[in-house]
Amino acid sequence: MEETTVIASSSFDCGIGSWDLKTGNEQLRFKQCASPSHGLTAVGEKFLAASQLRNASGSSGSVFFWFWNKPQVEVRSFPVESITALTANSEGTYIVGGGASGDIFIWEVATGKLLKKWHAHYVSVTCLVFSGDDSLLVSGSQDGSVRVWSLIRLFDDQQRQHQERTLYEHKFDEHTMAVNDIVIDYGGCNALIVSASKDQTCKVWSLSQGKLLRSIIFPSKINALALDPGGSVFYAGGGDGNIYIGALNSKSDYATQFLGSVSDPSKAITCLAYCADGNLLISGSEGGVICVWNPRSRQPVRSFTFGHGKGPVNNIQVVRKTIVGNANKAQSSWKRNVSSLPPPLEKYERKGDDTVDGIVIVDPPLSSDVPVYSSYRSADFINEQVKELEQQGSAATEIEMERLKLEYKKSILMNDQWQKNYENLLQVVMEEELNGGSN
Repeated sequence: MEETTVIASSSFDCGIGSWDLKTGNEQLRFKQCASPSHGLTAVGEKFLAASQLRNASGSSGSVFFWFWNKPQVEVRSFPVESITALTANSEGTYIVGGGASGDIFIWEVATGKLLKKWHAHYVSVTCLVFSGDDSLLVSGSQDGSVRVWSLIRLFDDQQRQHQERTLYEHKFDEHTMAVNDIVIDYGGCNALIVSASKDQTCKVWSLSQGKLLRSIIFPSKINALALDPGGSVFYAGGGDGNIYIGALNSKSDYATQFLGSVSDPSKAITCLAYCADGNLLISGSEGGVICVWNPRSRQPVRSFTFGHGKGPVNNIQVVRKTIVGNANKAQSSWKRNVSSLPPPLEKYERKGDDTVDGIVIVDPPLSSDVPVYSSYRSADFINEQVKELEQQGSAATEIEMERLKLEYKKSILMNDQWQKNYENLLQVVMEEELNGGSN
């Protein structure tokens, strides 16, 4: 059974709210969260992650994890700099953070390991989004630039050494002010990218051609975007409190249609999300109001106030969760599953650790019965679990500990076997080179 949930957060310490989209009933309120715009993300189906603002300037911060069935923070991470944008791939295997310096970080969820860090923009990263197949990452920045990154290319160390300045697939610099939001459709290599900016324009880019297709001018700055799954229009949340409708293939340079506006026009639309199941558009406003819209009738379905209207709603996301059994059963199952608790995110890259010649699995296969971040475990990760279980000292944990020890040994043996295979292959290549040279 699946459940569609709306989650929302604020730059004020209002926690994270969650509501059943069909009924509008509030579910669990997650505590201790004051996140920047684009700083909230669901990591697979298991937990939530949000970057945190420690003060008004956001000069320092951290990343917190919450499990769906517990209101308190479970894991606290302290990256090397403030994370201004946060996202995760669809399977929840990787978390990507954009920093205030313009750097981007990729972490492996299962181990907390920082896999890659690179300088992506001149100033702060404002938004991050994955393509539909998770092969590309698109980033926007305070400097008005948009960059498209291939994950396969990012993990190619040789290419990084020789082509560091052209690590991106595409760069788009036509915006004259900060990029506020980015969306990408499901067209694969022929996908379209839409970016919104404070310069009062939304720009449509071709991924296959790597160029600007059209620029649409709006009556106000655009803070948020959402794509209609039909693929012909997008919705743009304005600083004037209106939600505008833009056509991807528009022949006009100006957007004149609008879906609706919030009750207080002085309160800007700050975030948007689209739920294909039911064709509903969800908006958040500067006044703390969350509104569910029917885009076809252009009428609001329901609305509710987040955090008693104390602060703006700056993040909204629609999450589909698989519900197994009743709540008590799920709770006890979570308690038994020690391996589901992810470690904190690391501050620095570990050179030459847990990799063979820089090889990283970008998109591992998914088992429907096992959480993705416990399906693939490094030797270090398994060893840490064994140490945790040794401290608990019950009969059940002893059985689990023996299983993990066996898994640990298998992991070590597999690593040795891969190393031998590599050395043998290298020897064959060298012999062929020598024989070819002598001929």
